[in-house]
Amino acid sequence: MSLKSFAAKIFARRIVRRNLKWIANPVTTQKKVFEELIARAKGTKFGSDHDFSNIKTYRDFVKNVPIRDYEQLKPYVELIKEGKTDILWPGKPLYFAKTSGTTSGAKYIPITKESIKHQVNASRDAILTYIHETRNSKFVDGRMIFLQGSPELDEIGGIKMGRLSGISAHYVPNYLQKNRLPSWETNCIEDWETKVNAIIEETENEDMTVIAGIPSWVQMYFEKLKEKHGKDVGALFKNFELFIYGGVNYEPYRAKFEGLIGRPVDSIELFPASEGFFAYQDTQREKGMLLLLNSGIFYEFVKADDFFGSDPERLTIGEVELGINYVMIISTDAGLWSYNLGDTVQFISLEPFKVIVSGRIKHFISAFGEHVIAKEVEQAMQEGIKNTDAEVNEFTVAPQITPTDGGLPYHEWLIEFGKLPSDMEKFIAILDQSLQDQNSYYFDLIDGKILQTLKVSCIEKDGFKNYMKSIGKLGGQNKIQRLSNDRKLADSLQSYTI
Repeated sequence: MSLKSFAAKIFARRIVRRNLKWIANPVTTQKKVFEELIARAKGTKFGSDHDFSNIKTYRDFVKNVPIRDYEQLKPYVELIKEGKTDILWPGKPLYFAKTSGTTSGAKYIPITKESIKHQVNASRDAILTYIHETRNSKFVDGRMIFLQGSPELDEIGGIKMGRLSGISAHYVPNYLQKNRLPSWETNCIEDWETKVNAIIEETENEDMTVIAGIPSWVQMYFEKLKEKHGKDVGALFKNFELFIYGGVNYEPYRAKFEGLIGRPVDSIELFPASEGFFAYQDTQREKGMLLLLNSGIFYEFVKADDFFGSDPERLTIGEVELGINYVMIISTDAGLWSYNLGDTVQFISLEPFKVIVSGRIKHFISAFGEHVIAKEVEQAMQEGIKNTDAEVNEFTVAPQITPTDGGLPYHEWLIEFGKLPSDMEKFIAILDQSLQDQNSYYFDLIDGKILQTLKVSCIEKDGFKNYMKSIGKLGGQNKIQRLSNDRKLADSLQSYTI
């Protein structure tokens, strides 16, 4: 065992023991975070506009601070971009994380010295927690790859600006810098396909032990490696043993990944975003991610079914229940206040508080009142893959309200197969039955002959990749929308169907 590997175990034990203190006191921890956030921001413009000086309780906060999305926060962000200080948080942000918006175009999410510290520590703690549980630390001596955006930053209003993954590249700890790939120069390549080819050249002869990134783009890297060398990734990288991912659910990709690697490897799921680092998988024994309650983020939760009502009830961490789909609302030490992140979560444990990401509040199918969410279609896909010989590279789901043949409407699953199922009818039946089992509204619509059984449209090889390239969103943090309540994405993909 190397000195670095030995030291990692000691450090991991210390961090895990420290975190157990707030894990054991979740409500008290969140109350303290709330009070600290309000106290720090009293002197800001936002604090003045919302009478923070007279906020004594959470209920005062609810009365004074409505839930808002980026459009409603944007006037404050514009003031920061003009060079103003003390707007959302004392002073100026260190960075703007630039993300793709929907109605508002580009979004500029502030990142402060406090929030970036929590981002970095959460990434570190996820790996250290894995080391502490598994007692495996030898991978720290090998090479690690983080597929991410360019670390080159622009500037706006005197504030550095870039993608979150590019900003994070500036905070890789010194003890990992020597092990880290790709090189700075390669990371700065903007064209994703050119970048992946350069990454292959830099990594193919290295002792890669850890690989991290969004599954869909890591899959592209693996496929190119296997095509070039004619062997499994696990044979090429004999000591590769840990995959770290976030952004999308890994389970629909797992079988494909294990086929490319040639064996199972451990994985750690993360829940990071430009707005904060919210959770990470803290054990290999079960699914779900530990919600980080001591990281400068105060959480509120609104039942997704009630969210679009006139005055939905806002709940704190001590009031949530298992298995309910919640919209997650955050207030942070980057100056986001009762901010609708857009993600929905379900709690799978209350001791400690663990979540799974169930989808996006704006990404669902309810064209017929079924309110199907991402978690349900992903679970159905897992069962389809598990119980047939199908391999799936990527997929999305949309409603077909007016079929050209005049038949009943249905859900269209647009799937790019790595391997077509030998029995497509069985595959479709498994998908549809799983969806009926999970969603009683969908069952009633099928049973009542309002909907017909779902249909599958096959997307050509690299169809999703080529579509993303055509809209300038290939690689990086970009990902395919898992499901839609309209036909915009589905119709755009029709030219890629087989």
